[in-house]
Amino acid sequence: MEQTARVKPTTSRRSATVRPFAVMNILNRVFEMRSQGRDVISLCVGEPSQGAPDGVRRRAAEVVLDGTGLGYSEIFGIVPLRERIAEHYRRWYGVDVPIERIAVTNGSSGAFDMVFLASFDAGDRVALATPGYPAYSNILRAQDVEVVELPCGPDVRFQPTVEMLDAAHSQAPLKGLMLASPANPTGTMIEKPELAALTAWCEANGVRLISDEIYHGVSFTDSRGTSALECGDDPVVISSFSKYWGMTGWRLGWAILPENLIAPCDAIAGNLSLCPPVPAQHACLEAFTEEAYAECDAAVEGFATARQYVLDAVEDLQWKDMAPADGAFYMYFRIDDVLGVYADASDWCAGLLEAEGVALAPGADFDPINGDNAVRLSLAAGPENIAEALVRIRRFQNSLS
Repeated sequence: MEQTARVKPTTSRRSATVRPFAVMNILNRVFEMRSQGRDVISLCVGEPSQGAPDGVRRRAAEVVLDGTGLGYSEIFGIVPLRERIAEHYRRWYGVDVPIERIAVTNGSSGAFDMVFLASFDAGDRVALATPGYPAYSNILRAQDVEVVELPCGPDVRFQPTVEMLDAAHSQAPLKGLMLASPANPTGTMIEKPELAALTAWCEANGVRLISDEIYHGVSFTDSRGTSALECGDDPVVISSFSKYWGMTGWRLGWAILPENLIAPCDAIAGNLSLCPPVPAQHACLEAFTEEAYAECDAAVEGFATARQYVLDAVEDLQWKDMAPADGAFYMYFRIDDVLGVYADASDWCAGLLEAEGVALAPGADFDPINGDNAVRLSLAAGPENIAEALVRIRRFQNSLS
């Protein structure tokens, strides 16, 4: 019998537009080195070292042992948790959010997927700051959305401006603006007047504003962060239990939706994920106690100490163009003057990891335009690890001179 030629299935065109997240490859190397007995200090990811508050952990154990009520929940999450989130917004921002507008999601990543799908069509143009969190652009590109990268440097505190939006919008209409404050990788925050101006511009031009507020509470100023909900009802706000509460692996976040996104997001979430992780939802009811807030604030004080260690070392390290790290637990620098024999920051970071067991994230992950000679340092490992890492980094740089 004559055999027909085999034709292999192809991959999607959109998959070729999604850039790999290099920091995850670095993290894999960290795990490998540790399995070999190497002492490695990982400053490459935003994973708070303190973990979940004690009350959350205790409740998680009770929920798992009890085993009741752990089937599917409502698509947008259990009502008691959404009520606690609404109370959190009254406590921190003085805004009232109906629980119908609160969608609990599989981490903030699940919220981005859901909101982007509900808000944008293929070919729509969405603006975001560069440097910025690469998953924004990668998720948008995976959905065939055109990403408009706005180069933001020290002169604008690494945040977009109304003038930038006017220029981009004049070329072809924008459909969305993605903001982050405090931002990853720079840690910079948008003050309320600037946020109000950006919100007003979006409202005037029919542009969907999506505000990533996952790092609220992790700040080194008098403000925990201004929510876009303080500036209007139209913005989408996305947040998570991962950062302030130190619960990265619990995979629980939320989105606060304007009225016209409730039904579309309900339909999309019901098909993509059915519901958020139910045991984590019940445990997170304990994230909003006075004790839990106090534990989280104490962790932020530790990040502040670690931040000061880095600030005190910057001149000696010869790192420059530091972003003003107002919040989050990241610090972002250019290292042009200390590359030595290395071609760029990616090679420099690889050399540092192998020689001294310190993992930093290269800037190209966050800025494909100007990030080749930049690095991001995470404070999430805590002050003791930061102090030791700085000793090793100095030793590494001295070996290159």
